[in-house]
Amino acid sequence: MSIKYNVQLKPYNSFRTIALARIFCEPQTVEDLSNAIKHFHNERKVVLGAGCNLFFTRDFDGVVIKPGMKGITIVAETDEYVDIEAGASEEWDQFVGFCVSHGYAGIENLSLIPSSVGASPIQNIGAYGSEVKDTIVRVKAVHINTGEYHEFTNEECAFGYRDSHFKRTGNYVITSVVFRLNKRFVFKDKYVDVSRELQGIASPSISQVRDAIIRIRTRKLPDFSLLPNAGSFFKNPLLTKEEKDALQRILPDAPIYNAGEKEFKTSAAFLIEEAGYKGKRKGMVGTYEHHALIIVNYGTESGQEIVAFMKEIQQEVKKQFDILLEPEVWIY
Repeated sequence: MSIKYNVQLKPYNSFRTIALARIFCEPQTVEDLSNAIKHFHNERKVVLGAGCNLFFTRDFDGVVIKPGMKGITIVAETDEYVDIEAGASEEWDQFVGFCVSHGYAGIENLSLIPSSVGASPIQNIGAYGSEVKDTIVRVKAVHINTGEYHEFTNEECAFGYRDSHFKRTGNYVITSVVFRLNKRFVFKDKYVDVSRELQGIASPSISQVRDAIIRIRTRKLPDFSLLPNAGSFFKNPLLTKEEKDALQRILPDAPIYNAGEKEFKTSAAFLIEEAGYKGKRKGMVGTYEHHALIIVNYGTESGQEIVAFMKEIQQEVKKQFDILLEPEVWIY
């Protein structure tokens, strides 16, 4: 296992902000991870996956753990489905591509999301009418304070909208995830953009769906290797009926979706655009010209500058529509 000191974290976060990690370790096995946690038991810790959903605003005085567990293995199979286990450090879209190429259905709508397999259940990543929680059977992890090994069923993960037990507690380092995917693919018309992209194809194949989503995301979203960003910066707000009614009085055309018995969801991107912030730039930070939900870095190395711009957006949306946007991105 590699242990280093005073490591620059700029290459490890997609916003490319600078910060030093006092201790940096890359365990390749569950045993190495457990031993590292026990060895540095008194240190503050943070876990890095692909680094696409977090950034740093200052040096990290503790241990940055970047799990290195690899591998994709079929652990169970029937005529209907396959249970497939993937190591935490597998790149998410490569894993999706592997599954699609084998005809395993269930995560194709999550194509091109910048993430690692280990980060996918923490955030309960979702896109185009799908969430990863609907395919997860088990999550394997190590407790970040004790180094003890744990397995979680889907129910024990307590998934929510862009949320999970792992995100709420921050107590676990995920080592691998077991997914249950279908051997038969049937296209379901879940999302208007995807249906429009597939217009004219009577029965799209799983590969055609993946390709369509990759085309949509490529058009809408900036490549973080060319224009540093962390994807969707804010969560779509969940509203009570009273909050929904109040928003519709201000913005009658606001998109509203049912999100449970007494909850509704609206679009953060719509609110940011209506507040006048789509494509707006301040200094070296701004929102992407093609998608208001993406904050992009035009050249700063300071996480504080990104936070200041985030707060400006929050304040303006709150002032105009009485809704406080909550960051989806983790900020250290």
